[in-house]
Amino acid sequence: MSTTAYDRVRIARSEKRPTGLDYIRNLFTGFYEMHGDRHFADDPAVVGGIALLQGRPVTVIAIEKGHTVQERTMRNFGAPNPEGYRKALRLMRQAEKFGRPVLCFVDTSGAFCGVGAEERGQGEAIAHNLTEMMGLRVPVISVLIGEGGSGGALALAVSDRVWMLENAVYSVISPEGCASILWKDAAQAEVAAESLRLTAADALSLGVIEEIIPEDDLGAPAFYGRLSAKLASELECLAAVPDLPEQRYARFRRIGCPSAAPAAKPARARAAGRAKREEKGQV
Repeated sequence: MSTTAYDRVRIARSEKRPTGLDYIRNLFTGFYEMHGDRHFADDPAVVGGIALLQGRPVTVIAIEKGHTVQERTMRNFGAPNPEGYRKALRLMRQAEKFGRPVLCFVDTSGAFCGVGAEERGQGEAIAHNLTEMMGLRVPVISVLIGEGGSGGALALAVSDRVWMLENAVYSVISPEGCASILWKDAAQAEVAAESLRLTAADALSLGVIEEIIPEDDLGAPAFYGRLSAKLASELECLAAVPDLPEQRYARFRRIGCPSAAPAAKPARARAAGRAKREEKGQV
């Protein structure tokens, strides 16, 4: 029996799947967590800090859902507030300053949509991440390990390489939300899931991601060993790229249209604008 798109949504949401902290504990050594966005508070839904990947210093950022009911409640079920995204951006800017690559592990149904989050600028925080990540001068790799929902996921996935686990999903909206809008009936979620093209295979065919990571031994030491080696190897390749912002911009321009020629001029203009902001002390 074949696995449907909605089956993969269910698997991606399973509390038995490894979470962001599981990846941090099994892939890295010497992890030192950093807290707070220096504006409002610390968001436990986003975990970030410095670690070593096979002896190489990196900055790690992960959206954490938790496993138990208590953990998921404390982590806000992996739905970050604006301060979570601002903390992530603070760590990415710090990584750029010290020349550390950035590794992001994404697992969220979407950014938190509560009143407080909106009052503190949820949309602005996400948009700021999208803009700043496009111009980072250090390698950035994002791995979707479960759910990749809407701008809440994209805010940590404007990267040089985006990978997805075999049963992860990546979509502009949840199947239930889509069904509620189109058919006024959340029960049509399975139909919506097929139409959204949210599976890893769909994302690969559209050029949204570069690679699908098999899950045959998900969570086993061998799985983490292979992923660690793959990440380390990819970082070596990206370190040799002469103009990462330019290449990153071209990557996103090609999504959905692999034959399109990359538009380079806007990327240079963006880099020039960033340089001016740095001179004024705004970055």
